[in-house]
Amino acid sequence: MHFSQKLTIWAIRLKFQWLTLTNKRKAAEKAFELFCTPFTPRPRHEPSIFRDSDKRFISVEDKQVRVYQWNPGGEKTVLILHGFGSSAYKFQRYVQLFKQKNYRVLAIDAPAHGRSEGKTVNAVQYAAAIEQTVRQFGPVQGYLAHSFGGIALALALEKIPHQPSDKVVFIAPATETTTAVAGAFDLLRLYNKEVQDLFYAHIEKLSGKPVAWFSIPRALQQIQAQVLWCHDESDRITPFSDVKPLLESTKPGLEFFITRGLGHRKIYHDSAVKNKVSDFL
Repeated sequence: MHFSQKLTIWAIRLKFQWLTLTNKRKAAEKAFELFCTPFTPRPRHEPSIFRDSDKRFISVEDKQVRVYQWNPGGEKTVLILHGFGSSAYKFQRYVQLFKQKNYRVLAIDAPAHGRSEGKTVNAVQYAAAIEQTVRQFGPVQGYLAHSFGGIALALALEKIPHQPSDKVVFIAPATETTTAVAGAFDLLRLYNKEVQDLFYAHIEKLSGKPVAWFSIPRALQQIQAQVLWCHDESDRITPFSDVKPLLESTKPGLEFFITRGLGHRKIYHDSAVKNKVSDFL
């Protein structure tokens, strides 16, 4: 972590310490806003393969969300979904791979990411963007989702009509939102129980669901497609400990591909993972 990043985190922690003392409800609401805010810079330049794409926008909650399309005459359609603080550009190698297999390829920049509008995004909004993309550009027979894109896709697939023959690839997905929230509390050093309870209540007020509901293992029971789940044992962002209980699952069509030493981001660049994904799809 760079010094400037450490300084920013220190300042944010100080702000939340003050808010915790003066206005706990505001502290909780501001913490949720921060939880939904990607701080990584948006990409300035398009890789050449994206310059050659068919670019469209869809409207999600009055925000324009960018959709990219390649090879519109392909034999089947695959939708690529990036993670938090990332963009579709990061998956240009998969775009090329799928084009070579004569697939029609779709990718989106989540709200508040890449070329899409917005400053904040949550899993429900990302899922809505996926649903709208499938409605306008579907049908889709294959999905590839990394990290935050994984939980958004799982929520979307509870609503999107799909077939048992469809294929879903999760790469290091955000398995349990409760874990992500706990990590945010640790980062902010937000340990006041009243503020934490108000944070959880704020999520339930906005979504109508408790935070534990935002869980891939829960949503997985409603997903009929075949699933390939790739995860690294050393992942610190979406911990492997959340995945372990699923390894003994008897759900039909669920397959795991476990790696070592790749962490959260190197995993989707790894040649063995890409080959496994290509074979699965």
